[in-house]
Order: sequence, then structure tokens, then C-alpha cells
Amino acid sequence: QVQLVESGGGSVQAGGSLRLSCRVSGATPTTYSMAWFRQAPGKEREGVACIENYLSTNYADSVKGRFTASADNARKTFYLQMNSLKPDDTAMYYCALILGWDSTCSRAGDIYNNWGQGARVTVSS
Repeated sequence: QVQLVESGGGSVQAGGSLRLSCRVSGATPTTYSMAWFRQAPGKEREGVACIENYLSTNYADSVKGRFTASADNARKTFYLQMNSLKPDDTAMYYCALILGWDSTCSRAGDIYNNWGQGARVTVSS
């Protein structure tokens, strides 16, 4: 059974940085799409970044140039480096994975069947 375990959330001031990690167990990702989502209270879930096995990435306009998705295939761990954080970035962040994906990565939540437990990110002004 595939499990995703997230770590790295926390509280920072505006302009600061955080790195989220998402470690995969129960499978070895070879072909996949992996994405990071966030949801703030009262707002819809937003796919902020994705990466696939060829390491191509895609970002939402709201985070482009500030967030970077990466993958360490040997460690079966995915990362989201978040720089220049803003109060609007405050949310619960979730990693998601689908295996056997043979296309460009997707930020659409409905394709993913494996989800992490979430990591809270709070950015104060």
C-alpha cells in the first residue's frame, strides 16, 4: 500500500522560506505524476506545483518564481521549496501521487489516488 508522509511545515514571517518533504513508502515511483496542493480556510483546493518522472515541472501563477518542486528518486522523496513566502501562502499543504502516469504532470486533484496527511504552513506579516 502506497503511503505518503509529509514533513517540514511551520510558521515563518513574510519573505521567509520553508521546505516541505513528501516521502513515499510501499512502492517505488518510476513513472508518475506528483503534485503539491494547498487549501486555506474557506478557499478551494489549489494545485500549486507538479513534477513527473522526467522531472518536468508546472506551477500555478500564484507561486511561479517562488516555489520549486523537486524529486529525489533514490530516496523516494519529493520536495517543495518555498521562498519569498507571503501571508496568502498560509494553508494546509498536501502532496499527492499517481503511479503509472505516462504524460506531463497534472495539477488537477481528481487524478491522484495517493495523498499525504498534510502540513500546515503559516506566514505572518
